[in-house]
Parts: sequence; structure tokens; C-alpha cells
Amino acid sequence: MLEVTPVLIATPILAYTYRGFPLTPLLYSLIALHAVVLIFGGMDTYARVPLGFWIQHVFDLSRNPYDKIGHFMQGLVPALAAREILLRRGYLSSRAMAGFLCVCVAMAISACYELVEWWSALALGQGADEFLGTQGDPWDTQSDMFMALIGATLGTVGLACWHDRQIARLEKPIAAAVR
Repeated sequence: MLEVTPVLIATPILAYTYRGFPLTPLLYSLIALHAVVLIFGGMDTYARVPLGFWIQHVFDLSRNPYDKIGHFMQGLVPALAAREILLRRGYLSSRAMAGFLCVCVAMAISACYELVEWWSALALGQGADEFLGTQGDPWDTQSDMFMALIGATLGTVGLACWHDRQIARLEKPIAAAVR
């Protein structure tokens, strides 16, 4: 249940804000993909997701890396959501500053999530290893945050032009309605 809680929180918020502040198709698609990653991880545990075993086999890894996909998405999606809000609401005009701050927002979310995982592990006791999915990796927390950093950075740099075009298309009807 803990793994799918973000989906259960985000879905009603997205439904409620759809008319007043619709997001770009890119962002909705990435949110949906992130939800799928979380749901598959929550069906059993991230360390047992079949896609992760396939990746582990193909790349000859020592562990199932499915949780790293989740942490990559945990950086990518919040960074682009923050970027869209900051730019569309006019809080920032500089694309470079928006990119920097959006990576910072994603990293803050990632750090908070790691703290929630830690607190949950303390509360769960014996069930902590299953929930955390560290698979014996003492650097799991750091590598999780690094994957979020990669996701946030690639999203804000690599998808910026596509995102900007979709934001511009979304803003044109709003600007025309104001006249």
C-alpha cells in the first residue's frame, strides 16, 4: 500500500485541477507512466517485479534494478511538474533558473521519500527489508537519490523544448480567452 500511496493522492488532485489548470499531454503521459511503475512495484515488492529480473539478466546485474526505474521517474515527473507550474504561473521567466530549481524540487522530494522509507522501516521492523528493497546494497539510498537526480536533469534538459512547445500550445487558448 505504501508504494501506491502517491498514485492514490495524485489521481484525485489531477482530476480536480483538470479544468482549471490542465497540464501538458507530455506531463500527463509521464505521470501515467510513473503511476504504472509504482503500481507494478506495489503489487508485490520492487525487488520481485519481472521487468526488473529481465533487466538484471540482460545487463548481468547482481540485483533486480526495478526500484531504480521508480526513482528515475521520481526525479523526472516532479521536476517537469514543477517546471510547468513555475513557468505557466509566471513565477520564473528564466528557463535556466527554472531548470535548476526544478532539479532542486525533485531532489527535495526524493530526500523526503527516503526519509519516509527510513521511518517506515523503523516502524515495520522485520518487514523493512521487503519494503526498502535494498537487496543487501548498503548504498541503496544514495543510488536511489542519484537515479532521481538523473531523471530530473534529463527531464529538464532533454525534454525542455518539447515541454515548452506544449506549454505554448496550452497557453494560447487561455491568452485568447482573456482578450
